[in-house]
Amino acid sequence: MSTAGPPQGAQHRSPQGEGTPEISVAHKVLVVDDTPANVKLLVDVLAAKGYDVRAAASGEEALALVDADPPDIVLLDIMMPGLSGYDVCRRLRDNPATALLPVVLCTSLDPQQERIKGIEAGADDFLTKPINRPELFARVKSLLRIKTLQDEVRRQAAQIADWNRTLEQRVQEQVGQIDRLERLKRFFSPQLAEAIVADGEDLLRTHRREISVVFIDLRGFTAFTDQAEPEEVMEMLHAFHATMGRIVVDHGGTLERFAGDSVMVFFNDPVPMERPAEAAVRMALAMQAAFPPLAREWSLRGYELGLGCGIAQGYATLGQIGFEGRWDYAAIGSVTNLAARLCAEAAGGEIIVDRKVLAKVGPLVQSEPLGALSLKGFVHPVPAFRLRGLAP
Repeated sequence: MSTAGPPQGAQHRSPQGEGTPEISVAHKVLVVDDTPANVKLLVDVLAAKGYDVRAAASGEEALALVDADPPDIVLLDIMMPGLSGYDVCRRLRDNPATALLPVVLCTSLDPQQERIKGIEAGADDFLTKPINRPELFARVKSLLRIKTLQDEVRRQAAQIADWNRTLEQRVQEQVGQIDRLERLKRFFSPQLAEAIVADGEDLLRTHRREISVVFIDLRGFTAFTDQAEPEEVMEMLHAFHATMGRIVVDHGGTLERFAGDSVMVFFNDPVPMERPAEAAVRMALAMQAAFPPLAREWSLRGYELGLGCGIAQGYATLGQIGFEGRWDYAAIGSVTNLAARLCAEAAGGEIIVDRKVLAKVGPLVQSEPLGALSLKGFVHPVPAFRLRGLAP
């Protein structure tokens, strides 16, 4: 056959005005043949059907065109100088990007023998020269339908892979949020921790706010630790912390710290509350109500324990303290010291509050004045009140 051919990369499209094409989307067809007459015939009849047809005069040129702009189907002559149609077909099949590209071998040789070789090379179908037009259109249409389905499968596979990547990312983000939430729950009530995760950690930045502070402490703990075994001390603290911790969560308090036998909780931060002093008082009363069963259990072992409580209200500076990897949330100010000093004045079973707290909850509780207490760290005596319980 002659080696002459059309210009490299020649493209042919259906001319305007030749009737409506039979396909709505112009599929790309690559015709590979070293005989110009054969190329012209295939290009003309396929372009008239609305296909986007391009041509190559050699196997090498065909592979270059496939790499540059992959077609939807290749009509490939077998007998060509250089790379034969079989060689081109094998190379297409060896390339993962073109392994499923439909290839039709065109031959004027013995059809039976060429089909065997073509199948071994990876061809999808065969056309015998001279080309029968209805057969050409039928085979091209059939293979393009398969190619369209293959493209759709690949598209869906890529979409599923993208969904999987997105899902993995979302799962990782959710795992990170769960981890953050669990860390935050160490010192916040669950509802507050969830609000922080949802709204961001700006809530934890240093700021100033009026809060109600509750400080509780065990009476008789020092004597207990002097007499009890370390394992008994740890057992008692575990039961104490578990009981008090549940009450803190139930009342929406922010747990600042467990420090052995003492606990500090504050209200109205990081999320504001309508009546923080009332929440603080109700929590303290619940703690005193829950403590006697614990005290009785340890009394049977010979240890007398009581729970003292102090509540104060005032402004404090709040925010994260610590270092990367280990952060706590703290309140700093005289109000925290006042709550601790009032707690130190309370006997087992007592709740002592300052004037500001009583002003907020006065109608709700029964109380009695204790006069002005001289407290360590405070220049002036502090008026204090003992709570008896909720008002009838």
